[in-house]
Amino acid sequence: MKRRSGTMMPGILALAAIAILVGGAFVGLVVEAGRDISGATGAFDTYLLRVARFTLWQAALSTLVSIVPAILVARALARRPHFFGRRIVLALFAVPLALPAIVVALGVLALLGRAGLLAEPLTALTGARWPGIYGLSGILVAHAFFNLPLATRLFLQALDTVPNDRWRLASQLGFGPLATFRFVEWPVLRASLAGVAGLVFMLCVTSFTIVLILGGGPRATTLEVAIYQALRFDFDPARAVALVAVQVVLTLAAVLALRRAGGDLAADATIGMAARRPEPRGWAGRIADGIPIGLAFLFVAAPMAAIVISGLRADLARLAGDPAVHAAAMTSLQLSALAACGTLLLAVSLVRTRQLLEAARRGRPAGFLERAMDTGAGFVLVVPPIVVGAGWFILLRQSGNVLALAAPMVVSVNAVMALPFALRVIRPAYDAATARYDRLSASLGLGGWARLRLVDWPLMRRPLGTAFAFAMALSLGDLGVIALFGSDAVQTLPYLLLARMGSYRTADAAGIALMLAVLTLMLMLAAEWFGRRRT
Repeated sequence: MKRRSGTMMPGILALAAIAILVGGAFVGLVVEAGRDISGATGAFDTYLLRVARFTLWQAALSTLVSIVPAILVARALARRPHFFGRRIVLALFAVPLALPAIVVALGVLALLGRAGLLAEPLTALTGARWPGIYGLSGILVAHAFFNLPLATRLFLQALDTVPNDRWRLASQLGFGPLATFRFVEWPVLRASLAGVAGLVFMLCVTSFTIVLILGGGPRATTLEVAIYQALRFDFDPARAVALVAVQVVLTLAAVLALRRAGGDLAADATIGMAARRPEPRGWAGRIADGIPIGLAFLFVAAPMAAIVISGLRADLARLAGDPAVHAAAMTSLQLSALAACGTLLLAVSLVRTRQLLEAARRGRPAGFLERAMDTGAGFVLVVPPIVVGAGWFILLRQSGNVLALAAPMVVSVNAVMALPFALRVIRPAYDAATARYDRLSASLGLGGWARLRLVDWPLMRRPLGTAFAFAMALSLGDLGVIALFGSDAVQTLPYLLLARMGSYRTADAAGIALMLAVLTLMLMLAAEWFGRRRT
């Protein structure tokens, strides 16, 4: 009986598009380096060394202040699976993943800035005028806001893999809290620690918006921010090339370490089933577990509340009628929708071609092309958006007005950067549909449009909707590429927000941040709704 037939050209074209986007950026960088070799090599100076050192230092500290509390919070949540409000806490911990980084930076400033909600209490507490949270301290707080909830959820998943028989054995042996942690909980936490820490470290190494807003000066500048400054303010392409080279090396090292650690994490995640651990009794244990949960809840909820409060204080009615806000909102929605469509087109092409190649080899080892279809998209994580944008900025500046190409560059880069996440959603559903209905469709003579309408679309519309909403949300809040290519002619909501902050119109910035947060959360809720609905 015949398997599904079809051309492999869409997948090949998708891989070619990714290669052109990433490769073109490096071509621009190499050409610039060849044009000004002395300038590029001379840029490896004490400034670059200081920026690279701070990039690693802030990433290491951010990882530490995120991981250590996350272990305590995850253990407390695992010990109290039935307390009132647990679902609210876990739902709250999912929100930071949806918020754009620039909105979070505004929330931290609205809470702990020089004129923030807590400025007067902190002034009274310290006895000196509160200077605001900038520099390394602001970066650490914002990174912890993002990564502590993420690490907590990952550690909690690891604790849920402890088999039931271990809990029964620990109970029979009369293990106390310390013995339980040492012999039951710590082994699974230790197995996942490297993977979670590597993920958080990689996210902090490639952080751009948080450092741009909260860095507070040259002493608190990372490589990505230095690349942006070298191109948009100093217009020093040679220095940008040197900074990009160091950034790519650091990111590649972080990704390789994460993959190596993540392999162990994935293997251990298959242990056990839904664990039913006994809930400790006694008020002392409840208080000991309630403290880290309560503090983490306040830490995550406070910046969100500050975003809402400061946003509502703005003149939202005036902003809603502001032509600049209208234009930026429409531009953001259009570009993010186009980027999401591009993500779906690339993802479906890669997934379908990979499945065709797998069926054609009939049990033989996978070839290079099939492996490229399977894992090639993941390599875009090695190259941050600001690096791709910097390469194309340098390459296209020879063609004239590089800022006129802002829209296609934003769409292209964001479409490719969201691809690894879309593949995680689409590929399992597509493979399951293929395995289940290929033979039946072939026996009924279904193919082409008829198969798409009757078989594939009903099964794939939910994961496609999830991937579309998620990719659109990621693109909507992105500042990396538009920060390089944006201008008065092409402005997105994040770019307009940054411009209003730069002109000290903080009330307008707070109102725009609230609008952006609401739009992004609506898209993430739509993605979750699509993912939960049954076909």
